[in-house]
Amino acid sequence: MDMYSLTTETGALLVAGGLNPLYIEDVIENTILEDLDGGIDVTSVATVPFEQRSIATFGTRADGCVSGLVIAAAVIEMVCGPHASSIDYFHNDGERVQVGDVLMKIEAPTQLLLTAERTALNLLCHLSGIATATAAWVDAVSSTGAIIRDTRKTTPGLRALEKYAVRCGGGQNHRMSLSDAALVKDNHIVAAGGVAEAFAKVRALADTLPIEIEVDTLEQLQVALDAGANVVLLDNMPPDVMKEAVAISQRHTANTGHAVLLEASGGLTIATARSVAETGVHFISVGGLTHSSPILDIGLDLQTII
Repeated sequence: MDMYSLTTETGALLVAGGLNPLYIEDVIENTILEDLDGGIDVTSVATVPFEQRSIATFGTRADGCVSGLVIAAAVIEMVCGPHASSIDYFHNDGERVQVGDVLMKIEAPTQLLLTAERTALNLLCHLSGIATATAAWVDAVSSTGAIIRDTRKTTPGLRALEKYAVRCGGGQNHRMSLSDAALVKDNHIVAAGGVAEAFAKVRALADTLPIEIEVDTLEQLQVALDAGANVVLLDNMPPDVMKEAVAISQRHTANTGHAVLLEASGGLTIATARSVAETGVHFISVGGLTHSSPILDIGLDLQTII
């Protein structure tokens, strides 16, 4: 089927959200072509005359935080092109929504709407699920000063979208790629011969990038601090040990003037999030935001046949 380009308005909304419209077009085109698999939408073509038009709404079937409305609209635009006459938003990405809320209304050919429906909902429900989970973690640590961050545990090909959803939920993105920051993990430390050795080798290659070092003992923490790490990731430490790590880091800063940020990661649950945040760590990274969040249930319903 013919695939259309995004309108200038939708492109501007994507850019405002930190998304590349060309990337979004590629994602949508690939998912639509995957759904059609070289053929046509047999059911919709057979049951709906092309000239029939409908007004349809996207509505919530559960409470949550919405993300991906502009992505769903982009799907409709790329499938329907000039045949879609209106897209009206009633909520914005990042807003908390309740069951029964109407998020968006669209008028377009019924047949094309039905072809676009599943791709639009797959993306919208998935991203809203990530935003909803992120918002729950953000709420759990409210007023502690700790920031919820994501990881690189993202769905291949959807990283920018999933990290956008984390931002919609009130979280912060960690590094977007392997090239924009260094994270020295346990296997790097083993391969390099130690924490200090790994840090020195990374600093020699990338002297301007922030360097984060993963440690799982207080002894390793001290080595990372002495080496000059900008951020230290405390891996699978219980809260009482994290609290001691914070005290060590604070003493290091007082003695050297070099401020170091601490990030908690590994084995965390939303039930323990507040106790971890209250240790004084600056960040809590949660891989499950992007790899395990359930969808937010959202449906598309035809309201009026024109």
